Amino acid sequence: MTLDLNEYAEGAIKLDGLESAIIGVVGEFGNGPRILYSKDKILQILQERDGMSYTEAEEFFDYNIIGGHFGEQNPVFLDRELEPTNEIGEWEYRLK
Repeated sequence: MTLDLNEYAEGAIKLDGLESAIIGVVGEFGNGPRILYSKDKILQILQERDGMSYTEAEEFFDYNIIGGHFGEQNPVFLDRELEPTNEIGEWEYRLK
């Protein structure tokens, strides 16, 4: 089955040129659906497409993408660099 993202996530903000970084749609009670992007995929796109270094891509992401407010149904971003370090639920950030 194929879904039309524009219909499935009606009103959700899509970021131009970053469609291949979309990994899902999320919902929250009282808010409309939001498009979920992979931070890793966005950083990869910025490096490959725009010739940025990893550091430049991260700075651009922090300032221009995650730091932007695009509307009521702002996109959300998954950062997979956090991982549990033990069985009691402590977390740490993995650096590349």
